[in-house]
Amino acid sequence: MIETNDLSKQFNDFSAVDGVNLSVEAGQILALLGQNGAGKTTTVRMLTALLQPSRGSARVAGYDVTKNGPDVRASVGVLTEHHGLYMRMTALEYMDFFGQVYSLAPALRKARTENLLEYFGLAEAAKRRIGEYSKGMRQKLALARAMMHEPSVLLLDEPTSAMDPESARLVRDEIARLKSNQRTIMLCSHNLTEVEALADKIAVIYRGKILIQGSLEELKRKVLGASEYRILFSEAWNADGLELPTGVELLLKTPTSLKVRVEAPEQSNPQLVQRLTSKGASIVAFQEEARTLEQVYLKVMAEAKGIEYVQ
Repeated sequence: MIETNDLSKQFNDFSAVDGVNLSVEAGQILALLGQNGAGKTTTVRMLTALLQPSRGSARVAGYDVTKNGPDVRASVGVLTEHHGLYMRMTALEYMDFFGQVYSLAPALRKARTENLLEYFGLAEAAKRRIGEYSKGMRQKLALARAMMHEPSVLLLDEPTSAMDPESARLVRDEIARLKSNQRTIMLCSHNLTEVEALADKIAVIYRGKILIQGSLEELKRKVLGASEYRILFSEAWNADGLELPTGVELLLKTPTSLKVRVEAPEQSNPQLVQRLTSKGASIVAFQEEARTLEQVYLKVMAEAKGIEYVQ
């Protein structure tokens, strides 16, 4: 649904995006992470056929962004950092206007407007001018507008910024629901907890280049190394003489716990549990040490900048 090959954008002597290669399937969410100015917005603008690439190519929903601009724009819903809301319009007028832009029939425009405004908790404010809305209400209206024509691809820039926790949860749930309906979503966000919860794939961009990409678990292994586990016993137990499976390294030993590093948990953990129990160890917990996307991101960025990563 989204595929780029060497996608690049040059502004005079400044390289905003340089050789980006991405592939996102139907029903997947890709999170694009990076500092402000890293190239996220420029990438999104090329994917919506608003900017022409200087080099490379991209296809969105099967359409070439250079050759089929109108088809691309008809297939995507976009939530940008600056929403472009028309402050003198009411929400009803605004949604109806964009329904006309997407050539929806009057009855369909009305039904979708009512459903979306109700869903996002804006029905009671539907006849108020948008200029009277709070920042969070404007964010929800912009997201409703992006979904007006039921696009197959959504490009979302900070979709839950300025929202209260309840509204942010509603939007995250909606993003997850849209994914389950085989929509493809590209999400730009600084909320790493949100990305952990939603994204199937994650890409980190810095100075226009993709530094690393993959699933969260793949990134953890690539950046942070093998998984570490802490094993707790219900009573003191002597681990002397315990033969560890291949790929398991003992890091710490106390009378009531072990800490190990495991290269291939799927294969080694069952073997380790079996050996412990056969030696009479009473295991009460076998838990992975928490490793977060924040740790991955900060280490990747530190390495890109040539500075030491301090956890």
